[in-house]
Amino acid sequence: MVRIQVKVKHEEDEEDLQFLYHCLSTTGIEEIARDVIEISNLQIKIQRLALALESRLIQLGDGNGSHSIEAVPLMRASTEAKAYASKDQVLHGRLLSPHILTDHIQTIEEQVMLNEAMGFSDLTQLHQLLSGSSTDSELLQEDTTQLLWAGKELMKNKRLCDYVGDNERTKIILRLQPSCMSSA
Repeated sequence: MVRIQVKVKHEEDEEDLQFLYHCLSTTGIEEIARDVIEISNLQIKIQRLALALESRLIQLGDGNGSHSIEAVPLMRASTEAKAYASKDQVLHGRLLSPHILTDHIQTIEEQVMLNEAMGFSDLTQLHQLLSGSSTDSELLQEDTTQLLWAGKELMKNKRLCDYVGDNERTKIILRLQPSCMSSA
C-alpha cells in the first residue's frame, strides 16, 4: 500500500488540514481524488460543527466552565469528532475513515436534536450548519480541485503508479488545492 499524507490548504485557514490515506499504486488518480476530497470535506464539516457548537455551549454555560448535565453528551460527541478529524492522527499514523467521520457527524446531529430544548435560540442557523448549506462554499469540488505531488498536478485519467512507480511501500505527500488558488 502506498501511504499518502494529504494536506489541504484553504485560503482563510491559518494551517493545513492533514490526514493519511492508503491505496494500491495501481489505483486511478480519479478514485484517489474522489476518496480524499470526501474525507477532506467531512473533516472540514466536523471542524465547522465543533467550532459552532463550542461557541454555543460556552454561551449556555454558567461562566465557570460548567454545563448542564444535558449538554455533556453533546460536548463529548463534539470533542470526540474533533479529535478524530484532527491532523494529530497523522502523527499517530492513523487513517481517517469516511464512514467513521460520517458517524461522528450523525452523532453530533443526534445530540443537537436531543438538546434543542437547551436554549439554542437560532435553530434555523443551527439546522443550516448541520445540513452543510452554510459551509458548501468551503468544501472542495472534484471537478475544480487539483491534486499536486512534487509540484506537479496529477492527471485524473492516469494511475498513481504512472507518477510514483510500482513500489507499494512508497510514501508521498499530496496537496489538495482548489483550482482558483493555483495562481496564488
